Amino acid sequence: MIEKRKHIDSSHKVLSITKQAELLGLNRSSYYFTLNRENEYNLLLMSLIDEEFTAHPFYGSRKITVQMKSLGHIINRKRIQRLMRLMGLEAIYPKRNLSKANKAHQKYPYLLKNKKIFYPNQVWSTDITYIRLSKGFVYLTSVIDWYSRYVLSWRLSNTLENSFCIDALEEALEIGKPDIFNTDQGVQYTSERFVNRLKREGIQISMDGKGRALDNIFVERLWRTVKYEDIYINNYENPRELHNGLRKYFKFYNSQRIHQSLGYNTPEKVYQSSASPHGGTIEREKCLNIG
Repeated sequence: MIEKRKHIDSSHKVLSITKQAELLGLNRSSYYFTLNRENEYNLLLMSLIDEEFTAHPFYGSRKITVQMKSLGHIINRKRIQRLMRLMGLEAIYPKRNLSKANKAHQKYPYLLKNKKIFYPNQVWSTDITYIRLSKGFVYLTSVIDWYSRYVLSWRLSNTLENSFCIDALEEALEIGKPDIFNTDQGVQYTSERFVNRLKREGIQISMDGKGRALDNIFVERLWRTVKYEDIYINNYENPRELHNGLRKYFKFYNSQRIHQSLGYNTPEKVYQSSASPHGGTIEREKCLNIG
């Protein structure tokens, strides 16, 4: 397995990680899932930080430190800052920043201010979040349709290289194609591979304004939902358990979990019933108006 892993080129311009793993007879998860580890106390602190930040995304390292001390942890702000950087967490202003920017990469304007969303496949977006495990952590990315809240694809990785983001994009494009694709300005999304893939499909590229986490509000809400309804409840031991658990959860989320904002329909029903601007049987009372 180790020898096969050495042959995978994460920067390959033609073959995705998934395709390379398939050609090598290697399970994709065995490539990605080399667990990130910290000492046990730091992992405990990171779990507490993750819960606190999910509940209060406007908290910076100063308030997180105060909160940790109120729980009985004698710890300084410098340590909290290091762990938050490792987790990719910053307060909403400035933005949560799992995906660091690359100044050499081209940035694109935010296209969704005051945009009215009328139908599925009008706008998709993606992001990355930290996922805790009992003895380590990994990262999760997903692609979501804004109108229906339908999760088109998701991937896990132990690194922040862009390959798992591109794999998630490729899977989503097998289902449909958006008019606009929105991301943050992280290096995963400004890379030539990611941008050129969208351009080849004729998709308009939109990127969050610097320091504006709420530009990608629907993915932020998805992360909160996934963590409260699955991650924090199940306390997964390892990446394999997590992968199996998320597979079940996202199936539930798409096909069974009703949303008040969708007229008490499921994301799957709304997405499949009206996946074009001219078709569909489900009508929403109002279009989404992005402020």
